[in-house]
Amino acid sequence: MIKRICLASVLLLLYCLLRPLWSGTDSPVASYANVPLLEHYDLIVAGAEPEGIAAAVSGARNGLKTLLVDTRPEVGGLMTRGWLNSIDMNYGPDKDILNKGIFLEFYKGVGGDAFDPAVASRVFNSLIAKEKNLQVFLNAVEVQPLAMNNTLNGLKILLPKGEAREIRAQRVIDATRDADIAAAAGVPYSLGFSDCGRPDEYMAATLVFRLKGVSLIDWLKLELNLKLSKEPNSGVKKQSAWGFSQIMKLYQPTNSRLLVRGLNIGREKDNRISINTLQILGVNPLDYNSRMEGRAIAEKEMPILTDYISKNIPGLSSAVLDATAPELYIRQSRNIYGLYRLSVNDVLENRDFKDRIAMGSYPVDIQATSQSFRGDIIGKPKLYSIPFRCLVPKEVNNLLVVGRSASFDSLAAGSARVIPVGMATGQAAGAAAALSIERGLSFKEMSGIPDVIKELQNRLNAQGMKLYSFSYEIPCADHWAYPGLRFVRQWGMASGGYNNNYRLDDEMPVVSFINALSRMTGTKVPPAAMIYTRGETLTLTNAAQIICCFKNLKFSQPEAFLYLKLAGFWEPDLLKRIQDEGKISRGAGYMILKRYAEWNPPTSANQGGQN
Repeated sequence: MIKRICLASVLLLLYCLLRPLWSGTDSPVASYANVPLLEHYDLIVAGAEPEGIAAAVSGARNGLKTLLVDTRPEVGGLMTRGWLNSIDMNYGPDKDILNKGIFLEFYKGVGGDAFDPAVASRVFNSLIAKEKNLQVFLNAVEVQPLAMNNTLNGLKILLPKGEAREIRAQRVIDATRDADIAAAAGVPYSLGFSDCGRPDEYMAATLVFRLKGVSLIDWLKLELNLKLSKEPNSGVKKQSAWGFSQIMKLYQPTNSRLLVRGLNIGREKDNRISINTLQILGVNPLDYNSRMEGRAIAEKEMPILTDYISKNIPGLSSAVLDATAPELYIRQSRNIYGLYRLSVNDVLENRDFKDRIAMGSYPVDIQATSQSFRGDIIGKPKLYSIPFRCLVPKEVNNLLVVGRSASFDSLAAGSARVIPVGMATGQAAGAAAALSIERGLSFKEMSGIPDVIKELQNRLNAQGMKLYSFSYEIPCADHWAYPGLRFVRQWGMASGGYNNNYRLDDEMPVVSFINALSRMTGTKVPPAAMIYTRGETLTLTNAAQIICCFKNLKFSQPEAFLYLKLAGFWEPDLLKRIQDEGKISRGAGYMILKRYAEWNPPTSANQGGQN
C-alpha cells in the first residue's frame, strides 16, 4: 500500500513538472470613448455580444462603414460580462468543428473551448481593431430605433452627458441579448416558453462566480479525481473540468429559488477558477428589479456554497470566494417572429434549408425552470441548418436579428442559442447587409430570390464559413406513432435524451397523459382527473374519462369510452393498434393527444350519462 502511494506521488510530481503551464495576461479593455460618432453609417450593429461582434466585423470586411454600439463598458457580453468561459461546441458528422469563419478565428485566438474571460476580451478587441471600417461606441445610456412606416432608418443613441444623437444607417442588425431594438420597433415576439404552453416560464439564470487559492497541485488533484471517477457526464481538459454531480446533488440551497447542478469549472490564471453551477429560478430577464433580486439571492448563497465546495470537492479545500460576474448569465427571453421560425422538429429531423446561412448540431438542452422541472434533453440532432429567413423579422424593414433571440421556437432555441451558432448568424447578417445594399434589395426581397441567396452562401464560404447541402435520416420516423411524437415534441412533452430514445413502446403513465392535456389546453387539471395516481398506467377507458373531464363532461369510464366512440373520436386504425397491443404505449398516447388537438366533436352527439 505504501509503495502504491509513493508511486502515485512520484507520478503526480512528474506530471506537475512536465505538464506545460497555461498562462494568460490580462489585456486592458480597448478604449473607444474618444471616437466621434458620424451622422450616417452603412450598417449599425446594436449589441456587442459575441454575435454582434461577428456581425460588425463581417459588415466591415464586406466593405460597409459600420458602427457597433452597446450600453455596456466593454465588448464581449456574455463572455466578458457574464464570465461564461467555455463554449458549447457544435461538431459535424465527421467530428470536425462545424461553425467556422469568424467564430473559428475567435476559437483559435482564445486557445480552444475554455479560456480566461480576459483572454476573450483581448481576442474580441483584436478582431475589432483589425477592421478600418469598424467603429465602436460603448457606455451609451440608451439605444432606440429610428423607424418610420415600419422601416428602420438607424438608431437614436442617448450619450452619457444627456445628449441624444440620431444616427442614420442603411441597415441595422439587432444583436442585443433580448432583441430590444426589434421589440421597440414593433417586431412581434414570444416570451420564454409561452409558445409551448408554459407562460411566464424561463430557463434559470446563473451567476458565475470565481474562487481563488487553487494552486496547480490542487488543480491536478481535481483532474486526477475526475479521471478516476466513473461518474457519467464528467471530464477534464487543460483549462476546464465538469462533473461532481453526485456530490453537488447533496447540497441543499438555503433559498427555494436556487438549484445547483454538477460543476462546470474553468481554470484561469493566478490560481483562480470560475464556476458555473448555481441556477436562479423565477428571474424575469426583461425586468431590471427581477434580475437584481435574483442576483442578490445568489450572492447571499455564495459563501455557503463555497464552503460546501471547499469541504467536499477534491482539490478545492483551500479555495475561497473571490468575485462574482458583473452580469447574470441569462439563457432565454424574447424570440422574434421572422419570415420563418425554426421549430424543434426542424432541429431534431436534421432539416436542411435552401437558404441556409448557419448550421448547428448541439443537443436541444432545456435548463431548469422550477423545482419540479430540473431540465431535459429533448433530443440530439445530427445536423441542421438555419435559414436566412430566421434573421428577417416580420413587419419591420432594414433589420436583421441575430443570436439567441432570432426567430426560433423556444424549444429549438435550446440548441440554436449557443454562441458558435449565434456568431455564424452574425457573420451571415453582416454579409447579407452588404449584399442587400449592393443589389438594392430589402432583406425580405433577398430571401425570395434563390440566385441572391446562393451568392450570399458563396460569399460566406469564401470568407471562411462552410455551408453545404446535406440529408440525414430522421430518428424514429419509421415508427407508426411518429406523427404523435412530432406533435407532442413541439410542446416539450417528449424526452429522447442524447440518443433520441423516446421509448415509444413503453407503457404511458396516466399522469403524463393528464399533464400533457393540461399543457396543450392551457388549463389546470380538472379535479375529477386528479383521482389518478402517479404509478397508474393509461387504458382506453381511463383515457376516455380524462378526455371527457377536460371537456367538462362527467361520465364513468365505460360511458366516456362509448361517448367518444359515438362522437367519432376513436380513429379505427388507432383503436385497433391499441387493442392489438393490449396497452396504451407512449406512442399510442401521443397519437391520442394529437387526435384530441385535431378533433371537433359534433354538437349533436349523444351525451349519454352527463349529469
